[in-house]
This record gives sequence, structure tokens and C-alpha cells, in this order.
Amino acid sequence: MSTAVRSLLVVLAIGSLPALSADDLTVLPRRNAPVQPGQLLLTNLKRQCYAASDRRRANYESLKSPAECRRYQERMRAFFLNQIGGLPKRTPLNAKVVGKLSGDGFRVEKVIYESQPQHHVTALLYLPATKPPWPGVLVPCGHSHNGKASGSYQRIAMLLAQNGLAALCYDPVGQGERYQVLSPIPRKTFRGFKRRPPHPRVQYLCTTEHTLMDVGSILVGRNTARYRIWDGMRGIDYLLSRPDIDPKRIGCTGISGGGTLTSYLMALDDRIRCAAPGCYLTTFRRLIDSSGPQDGEQNIFRQLAYGMGEAEYVLMRAPKPTLLLAGTRDRTFDVVGTWSVFRDAKRFYSRLGFPERVDLAEPDVPHGFPKELRVAATRWMRRWLLKIDDAITEPDLTVFSEHDIQCSPDGQVMLVPAERSVFDLNADYERQLASRRKQLWSTATRDDLRQRIRNLTGSRHLADIPHLHAAKTADIARDGYRIEKLLLTRTGGIPLPALLFVPPKPDGRPCLYLNGAGKQADAAAGGPIEKLVRQGHRVLAIDLSGIGETERRDNRRIGWTTGLFGPDYHEFMLAYLLGKSFVGIRTEDILAGARFLRETSSTGKQPSRIDLVGIGQAGIPALHAAALEPKLFASLMLKTTPSSWSKIVRTPVTSNQLVGTVHAALTVYDLPDLIKLAEPKTPVTIQPAP
Repeated sequence: MSTAVRSLLVVLAIGSLPALSADDLTVLPRRNAPVQPGQLLLTNLKRQCYAASDRRRANYESLKSPAECRRYQERMRAFFLNQIGGLPKRTPLNAKVVGKLSGDGFRVEKVIYESQPQHHVTALLYLPATKPPWPGVLVPCGHSHNGKASGSYQRIAMLLAQNGLAALCYDPVGQGERYQVLSPIPRKTFRGFKRRPPHPRVQYLCTTEHTLMDVGSILVGRNTARYRIWDGMRGIDYLLSRPDIDPKRIGCTGISGGGTLTSYLMALDDRIRCAAPGCYLTTFRRLIDSSGPQDGEQNIFRQLAYGMGEAEYVLMRAPKPTLLLAGTRDRTFDVVGTWSVFRDAKRFYSRLGFPERVDLAEPDVPHGFPKELRVAATRWMRRWLLKIDDAITEPDLTVFSEHDIQCSPDGQVMLVPAERSVFDLNADYERQLASRRKQLWSTATRDDLRQRIRNLTGSRHLADIPHLHAAKTADIARDGYRIEKLLLTRTGGIPLPALLFVPPKPDGRPCLYLNGAGKQADAAAGGPIEKLVRQGHRVLAIDLSGIGETERRDNRRIGWTTGLFGPDYHEFMLAYLLGKSFVGIRTEDILAGARFLRETSSTGKQPSRIDLVGIGQAGIPALHAAALEPKLFASLMLKTTPSSWSKIVRTPVTSNQLVGTVHAALTVYDLPDLIKLAEPKTPVTIQPAP
């Protein structure tokens, strides 16, 4: 181990000390700033999203002929399937009817089927009192914590059955009887919230669970949507397996998260003849400017960059009958955006010759599945599946208790012996990928591997990254050294605040010091950075994009992200929609910062190599920087950095790991592989968390 690395170990072992100085280490102005520091990254990403939206609009407007429309549909559908990681193979459903109930003008069968082996779906099949065969309508639940037991989902299924349509309403993963993370001890509330869970062992809100599943899914190149889509498709398989269901008359309707799944299913499954997605379809531009990106399955990797907006879910299925359901007072999915989607769909359907097959229902209601939307959906299904176009109404409907409609023996499928969760399915797939990675790394060249990593992270070659320009905003005199406040800017990136610690006689290698808690975390007098400076090192501490001063600090963050997904959830998902990773963005910050430090520190002909320190969430991008450009760095020190992504995939509950993910990374490499690429030119030392 080199002397420089040993000195770094000694310094870092001290840890992040509390502030011992009253020095003001902030760089970015807050008063009268056109954009507040915590909004810089969000604003930059929004600007890129707007540009992508404009490109999508131009592409849409170029479609004129039916042939062009059909090619567009095929291209979008292929992209959509690829981005969620494809679909599983069909396996035996092993469906069972585990109970029956009677209602007014309908009856109910309680059903359990396996969408994948040992991965059970709990569902209720509402059957009409009329003579079969009946049309079948799939009803994916929205984000109700009790899933299919929610009153609005029971009532839509009852209303459909009373009007001659069988309805299969099922629990999504992370809801109802299908929570994937159970507490070892009973709980009275969701963790961090005062709401009562549907089962004592349930810990997290459904939106939280969906996004926890997405952390591992992203790393293996999948999406929580893949599992939810497949559950729905297997639900249609179940309907078609029954002799009392007409296989040529299948519909689908759902609201909110169920509107999301209805949109996905109707775009991908040709068996759905008639669809009515609700309280979901809007434009990404309106969504981004209002409530922001929602939970994991509602964001598909690179879809904005590719031009797949929410309207495309309707366009992909044209000209099959589709009714958009919306509420004037929906504060989650903006109705103005819904009208834009409707106009795009109406014009697209017109190009195919069937403008009458797409419509919109917008009563003056808030977000949800109220009576007005339930009636609209049922009328639409009757029109296209029963050839009856009448003005049915909804009577008073008495819902069943959660106990009455329970399908699994103990109220949660994860309590069934040998049950496999989404986390288990991802872990199984990761083990297959590990074998492929081993083969790849035994045959591919280092240059090829680096290029594959660049392609996945979006991080460019150093020569292609714009140079940083520095503006000194202030000097701080400390005992025996000084601190320069710097504002580092480059084309395409946000301003990066930085502190340059300058000893009187710099005779050690320059050090780029990156802390996930911000540049000031170890900058106090007597702290770890000062000890490096007193050893003769020039130290540049930078706030990477979204860290420190540029971290979002407002109080409008949605509560379910707090603690598990960090303060930058919306920014992460905007980048994800654009096909970017925070790892790639911050890796480029690091490479540009290291080059700047090297060039401004060199006194001779040969530029200096840099010692690099990465702490916390700065560690993974620092490791990428050293692996991609090892000639730039003399050493790398990591502290409190995850040891591998494969462990994250195998861990159901992770904290703030989303920001360190790269889509499909584990199809090519894991974090230990990066150490192999960095060494021997850049020795890597890892200091575990205390």
C-alpha cells in the first residue's frame, strides 16, 4: 500500500467530525437567484424532458398514412416490451376456486392462480346471474392498500356483473393479500405512517413496496411494471380457461394505478378488445409540472427520450375501442393533459378510419373511481362487448368485508410455504446474469468492457466531456492554509459548488474529495480534509449534481419516498425517463473535476495524477470514474460504499440505494468488476461502514 493511500486511511478513519468552525462554506447564492440551488438539477432535467416532449410531438405530427401509423405502433410496442425486460414464459396457472359468495344479481368466486411458479395472485371473479358465456372484464386495482377489497373496486366489479359482464378483480403485488415484504412481528400502522395496514404483518405503503421492487428490477434490466403486467395477462389467461367466458369479448378497466395497468395491458395484449383506463393518462409535461413522476412501475426507462409518452399506450392499440376516464378535479393526473392525450388519440384513430372508437368521459369528480366513472366504464363495456348501448345506472351496492373476500389461508400470500416474491424472482434472474457476466469478463477486452459500461451509465469518454470553468467567489483564511470558494460550470451540466483547500507548499498529490453528504461534511477545522491539507495535499471538495447545496430541500417531496429513496426521487425518475442514470451524471462530474484539478495543480510537463476519495452515495460514481479513466487517478479510497449490486438485488428493503442504480447494469458488470478495471493503475482501498 502506498504512503498516500495509508495517509488517506488514517484521515478517513477519523470519520466526519462535527463542525468546529463558523466558516460559511456555501458557494451558490440563494437570495435573488433565478433558480434556487436545490432546484438546479430538477430544472435542468425538466428542460431536457420538455425538449424530448417537443421531439415526440414532431414525430407524432409526421405520421400521416395508415401504414406509417402501423409501423409506429409496432416500433413502440417492441420498445416497450424491451424496456421492461420482456415477459416470462407461460407456466401452469394451477388456478383454484377457494370460496364462493352471493350478491344481488351476481355471485363471486374467490380465486388463486400462479402467474409464475409459486408466485400467487389472489382475485375475485364476479359472475352475472344471466346465462353464459359472458364477456370477461379484467379490473386491475389502483393504489388501494387493501387491493381488491376496496369499496370502489368491489362496486365496479359488481356493477359489471349486474349488467351481464363477468369481472375479474385481482390484487396487485404490494397490495391487498400480496404484500411482498412482511414484518416478523405484527404492526398496527404502516411504517412511518398512521394508516392501518390490511394485515398486521404489512410494513410499507403500496407505492413504497412497488418502488422497493423497482430498485432490484432496475439493476437487472427490468421494471416492477413487468411483474404487474404479467399478473394481468395471466388473469386474462384464467378468464379464457373458463368455458363460461367468451374469449373474443375481453375488456379491461381500472383507475389510477389500475389505470396505469389498464393502459399497459391494452397496449400490449391484443386479446383486450375494449378498454377504459382512468385517472392516469395525461402528458408527461403536465405530470412533471404538477405532481411529478409517480412510483416505480409508472416510469419506463428511456421512454421520454424514445418518444413514448402516455398517449402512446392508446395509440399502440388503435383502432380498438378505448374510453379515457378522467376527473375534472384530479390533482394527481392533470385533466388538461388528459385532453391532449385524447386529441392525439382521436386524430390517430381517424387516420386509421375509426374515430368513433375512442372517447373521453370527464365528470366533475376528484381522483378515484366514483360512481360516475364506474357507470361510464360499464356503459362502454356494454356498448362494445354486448352490443347494447343504453344508459344504465348504479344502484346502492353493499360491499363485502375484507374477511369475507380473503383468498389466502392467512391473509397474505407470502405466508404460504415456498411462496416466491418479486424480490426472489429478481434474485433468481441475477444468479443467471452472474454466470453470463463471468463468461463475458473472461473473454472481453478491457476497452470493450469500458465501452459497455459507458453505454449503460451514459458516461462519456473524458475527451468528450466539456471542460469545467472556475469562478472564484471568495477566499477563507484558515490557520496554515486557505480555502477558495469556486463555482464550477460546464456546458450541459448544472453549476457545481466547490471548495479548494490550498496548503502554503503543496508537495503532495492533489486529492479530489467527494462526500455524499456534501462538500462541507468533512471540511471543518480539524477535520479529515484539513489533515490532508496539512500533509501538503491540495484538496478539491465538490458537491456533485444533486448533493450538498444542489440537493433538493423543499417540503413538497411526497412522503412515501422519505427515508427509503432519498430527497432526489423525482430527479432520479426524470433522469430515468430520459435514459440517464445519476451514476452516469455524477461520474462525468467527477471526471471533469479530476481533470480540472490535475490541470490546475500541475507544475511540470507531466500532469499530476489524482487521489480520489468517495464517501457514501459519492462512492459508486467515484468507482466508475476510476474504472473508466484509471490513468487519471493515482488511488481511490471508498468509504460506506455498497460492496455489490447483486447483494442489493437480494435485499428486499434497502435505504437510499435507488440513486446508485444503473438500468441493466448487472447484465454486464457488478461493482467488484469495476475494481478489476481500475487496478492496477488505480489501487482501490475500501473502508467499511463503522
